[in-house]
Amino acid sequence: MAGLTAAAVAAVCFLAYQASANVPEDLSAKPEAPSTAAPSTSPSGGPKQPERDPLAVPAASGTGERVVYGLSDRRVWLVNGNGKVTRTFTVMPSTVSPPPGSYAVTSRSGSVRGSDGVQIEHVVRFATTQDVAVGFSAAVDGSMPEPDPAKKTGGVRMKRADGNALWTFAVIGTKIVVVA
Repeated sequence: MAGLTAAAVAAVCFLAYQASANVPEDLSAKPEAPSTAAPSTSPSGGPKQPERDPLAVPAASGTGERVVYGLSDRRVWLVNGNGKVTRTFTVMPSTVSPPPGSYAVTSRSGSVRGSDGVQIEHVVRFATTQDVAVGFSAAVDGSMPEPDPAKKTGGVRMKRADGNALWTFAVIGTKIVVVA
């Protein structure tokens, strides 16, 4: 029995040695200190961009109190007058989106039927694009389905709790910044 155990230990040691001897050089090297590290490159050969924190407000979204709507992020940030994010949440975009730019809340409705026929609440409108009013809202039933691509709708849907927060934050005239 002792002979089998010794053979097993010897085999494991041999395999461990082989594995460490065959590690590619870049994986076994110790990382350099951040101040002396050479910049890495992207697959295209250019400098690799640092990964952006998906919860951080986009840098090109202005200053001061505002609502930031990230089209590609499908996210909204509520930013107070000190530039601090008070809340961020995901949204379901409509089929019609406004171009990136600065807007202001133009109208609000407590409860209406959306252009898709769904009962919605806390509607905060801020743009008109392709003859469609665009605004934030929450479905009373809490749903956030993908919109029908065959219909031109402007409702950017969110969860009811997020809709309540946006409703309280975004009064008439509040700045809305749309970023790509």
